[in-house]
Amino acid sequence: MDISRRSFLKVAGAGTVGLTLGQLGLDLRPVAAHAYAMKIDGAREVISICPFCSCCCNVLMHVKDGTVVNVEGDPDYPVSQGALCAKGAALLTMHVNDHRLTKPLYRAPGSAHWEEKDWDWTLARIARRLKDTRDRDFKTVNDKGQTVNRVESIFQLGTSQMDNEECAVSHQMLRGLGVVHIDHQARI
Repeated sequence: MDISRRSFLKVAGAGTVGLTLGQLGLDLRPVAAHAYAMKIDGAREVISICPFCSCCCNVLMHVKDGTVVNVEGDPDYPVSQGALCAKGAALLTMHVNDHRLTKPLYRAPGSAHWEEKDWDWTLARIARRLKDTRDRDFKTVNDKGQTVNRVESIFQLGTSQMDNEECAVSHQMLRGLGVVHIDHQARI
C-alpha cells in the first residue's frame, strides 16, 4: 500500500476529530443506526439456524427481492447472544458470491483445461469410480484371518461447509461402503 505522509495525517486527524466529537457529547449512534437501516431497508427478516456445529446458533437473515442481503447473529439466542463464529459470519458470502461455482467442472486426465459437465454425468462418473474401486479393493479378512469387511483405498475428508446432517449422512454412507479412512476439516 502506497500512502504518503500527508494522507496518513489526514486520516489520523479525521479519526481523532471523530473520536473527540463522540467524547464531547455528540451522539454518533443515530448515524450508525441510519447507515445500518439503509442496508436492510425493505428487507424481510427471517430467523434461520447456522448449520456448521452443534451449537446451532440462530441467525437473522435479511432477504430483499429473493436475495439474502445481510446475515447477523440473533442477540436473543442464549448460546451465542448474537455473536457468530467465522463460519457463521461467512453465511452471506456462501449464498451471494460471484466466484461461487454452480456447475461441475471436469478436467480430463492429461488435459490442461476445465470443461463444464452436467450434474447427471458428474454423479454417474463419481458413483462408477467409487463402485469400481470398492469392488477391486474390498477386503473381507485381514492378514490374521479376522473378518474386517473394509476398503482401505478410499479416503474422505469432510469440509467445514457441510452441516451436521450432511456429515452424518456422509459418514453413514461411507461406513456402509466399508470405508475406514474418514477425517474432517474441522478436526485438522
